[in-house]
Amino acid sequence: MKILITGATGLVGSEIVNQCHQLGYSVNYLSRDKNNLKNQPNYQGFHWDISKKEIDSACVKDVNAIIHLAGAPISERWTKSYKQTILDSRIESAKLLYQLLEDTPNQVEHFISASAIGIYPSSLMNFYTEDYEHTSSSFLGEVVEAWEHAANQFEALNISVSKIRTGLVLDKNEGALPAIAKPVMFGLGAPLGTGKQWQSWIHVKDLASIYMYVLNNELEGVYNGVAPTPESNKDLTEWVAKVLEKPFFMPKVPKFILKLFLGEMHIIVIESQRVSSQKIEDEGFNFEFYKLPAALIDIYK
Repeated sequence: MKILITGATGLVGSEIVNQCHQLGYSVNYLSRDKNNLKNQPNYQGFHWDISKKEIDSACVKDVNAIIHLAGAPISERWTKSYKQTILDSRIESAKLLYQLLEDTPNQVEHFISASAIGIYPSSLMNFYTEDYEHTSSSFLGEVVEAWEHAANQFEALNISVSKIRTGLVLDKNEGALPAIAKPVMFGLGAPLGTGKQWQSWIHVKDLASIYMYVLNNELEGVYNGVAPTPESNKDLTEWVAKVLEKPFFMPKVPKFILKLFLGEMHIIVIESQRVSSQKIEDEGFNFEFYKLPAALIDIYK
């Protein structure tokens, strides 16, 4: 099998590439940097430039499925221009891929798109499943709704579409965990806001495994990419401190302080989404890291 992956060098993409190679699958990937294009038997790079609407059509030769992870990080300050960058990096990239498949003979049968649990409204009480019908009124809700709409268009090409709504991805060196762990290392770990907000997390290896499971079992539709056991912000930070053997006694960081330093982006750490993994489990997927302590021990020990 040959897979085309966008965002292949990112946190999740790198682990998916690794798991593809373990299964003997070949990977094509797209990069804006022509100097970053490798040409190996099972790992070949192709150039694209979303802003210029340029893409090497050879990237889809003999490709059976596309895993679309490309998107500008949401952890940069949300200026008006950067919010547009966040949207365009997801929507325009999907449009470029769609146009390529529409214009180029290919054998792509499955399009798997990253998505995010930010589509669910913030709530301390709800336990969200994939069939929840209302979208968050926040900027993240707007982004994810447009993101998934861009993925759905591939159905018009008779291609199966899947969307993985991702939570807080845990990895030692990338993503949100290093930012959480850094103050903990200095004994300054503290709950953010009330600390009661739910954090639906997942180990990066399990998230990549979900993508591979959806691919190999030809699953369609929306799946939540989260572990079965969400934690509150306070408990998650406290578990990081326990695993790192650091004290955890600092007072909560008030919401107004977070808003002062982060601006509108503070909703990333303040909003609460308790999200269910039951649908993918019902399909037969088994998590390696079911509970947070085991995931953190694997990452840090």
